[in-house]
Order: sequence, then C-alpha cells, then structure tokens
Amino acid sequence: MTTDAFLADCRARLAFDLLSNTWNAVVLWALRDGPRRPVELRERIGGISSKVLTETLRRLQFNGLVDRQAHPDVPSRVEYQLTALGRTLLAPIDAVGAWAFEHGDEVMAAQEAACESGFVAFAEDGVENDAEDPK
Repeated sequence: MTTDAFLADCRARLAFDLLSNTWNAVVLWALRDGPRRPVELRERIGGISSKVLTETLRRLQFNGLVDRQAHPDVPSRVEYQLTALGRTLLAPIDAVGAWAFEHGDEVMAAQEAACESGFVAFAEDGVENDAEDPK
C-alpha cells in the first residue's frame, strides 16, 4: 500500500472512508462504555432507524471494529461491543468531536453566509458547480 492519501488503496483514505459515514463514528462512540443491545444503541443515539443501525453495525463488524455476540437466551439476545481495533478509533473520534465543539459555530456561520450570498455548492442535478466559473 502507498502513503499517498489521494490514491484509492491508501490506508489513510481507508480511515477517512470509515469516519466519513455519518453513523460509523456515532455508533462507535455509543459503544465506548461497553456492550449494548441494538435497542439500547437506538435509545442512546436517537435519530437512527433500525435499518440504518443494522447496516452500520454490519459495516463496522465487516471492518473488524465491532463484535456481535449472540446469547442463547429466550427470547434471543444480541449485543455489540467494540473490538480492540475499534477502541483505537475512539481517540480520533474524540479529537474530531472536540474540533467540532470548538469550531462548529464558525462552520455554521460560513454556511449561513454562503447561503445568504447565493452560493450554490451543488446544482439541482447533483453536479458540483464552481462559484468562480459559472457554466
């Protein structure tokens, strides 16, 4: 693998891809205190559907960040917990959260100013427009 962050097989890009999904970091953070059942995760997170939570947990499990533990109770019970690898992402997630807490108002102000000035990041067809080069 290369260290060039712009290449598809770069490990840094892999990490950015993992953290770019809205729910990956949120679910990892929600699991930081120990195993949780899906219902507990939904209550703790809020605003996530069962379907999206299931997809996120499967994606995190696929990437080795979360373990799924099925208990043979009646009714059956499933819990998810962070793996050792998953725990290594808690510090970077915390750092990004701290950055957002410190600079979030600035970002939101920039977004508001851009909207007020008529800036359009994406056209209705989803194609990015360059503000300096109207097409």
